[in-house]
Amino acid sequence: MNIPRCSGIILHPTSLPGPYGVGVLGRAAYAWVDFLEESRQTIWQVLPLGPTGYGDSPYQSFSTFAGNPYLICLETLAGQGLLDPAELHDAPHFSDDRVDFGALYEWKMPLLFRAAAAFVQADQRDEQAEFAAFCDAQAAWLDDYSLFMALKDAHDGAAWNHWEMPLRSRAEEALTAARTEHNTRIHAYRFIQWLFFRQWRTLKEYANQRGVRIVGDIPIYVAMDSADAWSHPDQFFFDDEYQPTVVAGVPPDYFSATGQLWGNPIYRWQQIEQRNFAWWIARIRASLQLYDIVRIDHFRGFAGYWEVPAAETTAINGRWVTGPGSRLFEVIQAEMGELPIIAEDLGEITPDVIELRDRFHLPGMKILQFAFASDAADKFLPHNYTPNFIVYTGTHDNDTTLGWYRHSSAERERDHLRRYFRTDGEDVAWTLIEGALRSVAQVAVMPLQDVLGLDTDARMNLPGSREGNWQWRFRAGQIDATTVARLREATVLFGRDPKTYEGKGPEAGGQ
Repeated sequence: MNIPRCSGIILHPTSLPGPYGVGVLGRAAYAWVDFLEESRQTIWQVLPLGPTGYGDSPYQSFSTFAGNPYLICLETLAGQGLLDPAELHDAPHFSDDRVDFGALYEWKMPLLFRAAAAFVQADQRDEQAEFAAFCDAQAAWLDDYSLFMALKDAHDGAAWNHWEMPLRSRAEEALTAARTEHNTRIHAYRFIQWLFFRQWRTLKEYANQRGVRIVGDIPIYVAMDSADAWSHPDQFFFDDEYQPTVVAGVPPDYFSATGQLWGNPIYRWQQIEQRNFAWWIARIRASLQLYDIVRIDHFRGFAGYWEVPAAETTAINGRWVTGPGSRLFEVIQAEMGELPIIAEDLGEITPDVIELRDRFHLPGMKILQFAFASDAADKFLPHNYTPNFIVYTGTHDNDTTLGWYRHSSAERERDHLRRYFRTDGEDVAWTLIEGALRSVAQVAVMPLQDVLGLDTDARMNLPGSREGNWQWRFRAGQIDATTVARLREATVLFGRDPKTYEGKGPEAGGQ
């Protein structure tokens, strides 16, 4: 993937500031893009944008194709006459610092359903035609998703593999009856998706016009409780009762002594390949309508993946199984040309993973927080980089850099960092930010938490933990003129402002 030398920031939209409990695709999102432009950042990296399920994780979504209803801006709907503004004035008190997903669900989803009902009655012919066209264009996933969500509501949120067998097995007679019975709810879920995609695409256009490209995230696996698993059960290892026989995870590693038991169903790659990877092609194609570049989470799973019997309570007793390897990416490349894909190549990386990544010229990832546990040969130290990488101070799975330095790192790591960067550690987050920006890696990305110098309480996710994740939000006043100026100066100084290379040929920015 050929990309100019540049930099950017990781911030999931739910972390944006605003008055209604969660970041949305409204005024604060546009102000965020303005900040990126002003500080010379040309990458905005987000986490998966799908509707979140159990545990509120973006990596456990009800659909790999759908958008998150929580991100819809209600003020926009009120301005369009689909909501009474008084309903927003009567909103409950939400924290400005954390997302309370339970309270948000109880308040926001009924408002979206009311907007869907109002839309049916509204005299908005152009919008009605646009909505109908959206439903037709997205029918391949939208029909199953909207029925799936309506049935989940009818079953009090129960996972699909606990529904009665005719619905679990998708018996045609049962599905036909369900479409009739739940028609109103199905329409509402389609309408909510139209709202999300409409608002997101308008925001993305605004970002692109200002030179900001959006990096999205594709989890390699889908959630067990998802429209994807329910509508394509033959693509997964399920028994006759539609229960998983094996599930995904990773063996013991940096993050957990017992590994990580994710619980996602495992693909039947042989069946998927027999269909020329059609579902994966559709998934990549849909993602590239949402994003400019995609990062595939757990890329190593395409070379080999950790398979755990479904009855296990930890990921220790699993085994490595060979994945589809280059065959998948050959088909994707034949269908779509150059692959604007970042390979998340962290964890236990074997030569076959590196070979797969490099064969298709996919940039990998470097994490500066991982760099100081060994010696000068450590692959995460900047002097060992080659250009075709994305360097991060940390990701959504790491502690903030300040939190890592103060609470999570060993004294040997802290000493190594101080000696390596010739620093006293007083401003450690910016030490790593400047180390990333200075490196030869083609792209440097920092979580906003590091730009703001925040401690562990601003951490987004602690892998292996079930509570308190994905909740962090920043306040509008936290980004001030000093922050903008400092980030802009460092970006320009280390040659990551795109204007640096204008008119100087592609070789100036590297490959």
